[in-house]
Order: sequence, then structure tokens, then C-alpha cells
Amino acid sequence: MPSGDKAPLSAAYRSNGFLFTSGQLAFDADARLNTGDIKEQTQLCLANIQKLLELEGLSNEHVVKVTVWLTHIDDFAGFNAAYIEFFGGHRPARSTVRSDLMLPGARVEIEAVATYQEV
Repeated sequence: MPSGDKAPLSAAYRSNGFLFTSGQLAFDADARLNTGDIKEQTQLCLANIQKLLELEGLSNEHVVKVTVWLTHIDDFAGFNAAYIEFFGGHRPARSTVRSDLMLPGARVEIEAVATYQEV
């Protein structure tokens, strides 16, 4: 039975020409949760996704689907501002829902699906 000390999952998984990332929280380089505002947390989540993409030779332009969980509906505008900064004119399909998250202080969780094919 997992102790909770180390999550029983992969940060990302390659299958059938796609890279699936696990949900990313706003962990900084020291693996501490940033409990700042929604823009800071969103930027960290997306930076963590970008690192996973880069490890596979991909960029945010390869992302085809994003799923987002926000803990506060009022954070939607701030989240969108950071999201647009990251993706620019690229518009992957996206689902966004309001939900509690497993880690206290986390305001956003983001997972992405990227394709290895030329986009």
C-alpha cells in the first residue's frame, strides 16, 4: 500500500505517439508547493509541464489537450491570463473544472496531452 511519501505514478507517459502528463501542481525547484496567487501557481504548473515536454524533445506547440482543475471559480480570469502567456496563439482543446485538490494550498492542477507528430 502506498505511504503517500512518493506518488505511485509517472510524471509523464508515452503511448501511441502521445505524451500524457500527470496533473502538475505548483511545485518549485525545491519540490515545495508555492502557495502564491493563481497566476504564480499557474505559471509553475505550466513550467513543470514544459520541463516534461522538453525532456521528450517537445514544446507547448505539441500540446493538443489540457485539463485544468481550479479550487476557486474567482481564479478563472487570473488562470486564463497566465495560460495565454504560456500558449500564446496556440489553442489546444481544454477542459476546466472547479474542484477541491488533494494538497492543501494548491489552487490549480494542470495535465496535458502532447503529440509527437509534427503540428
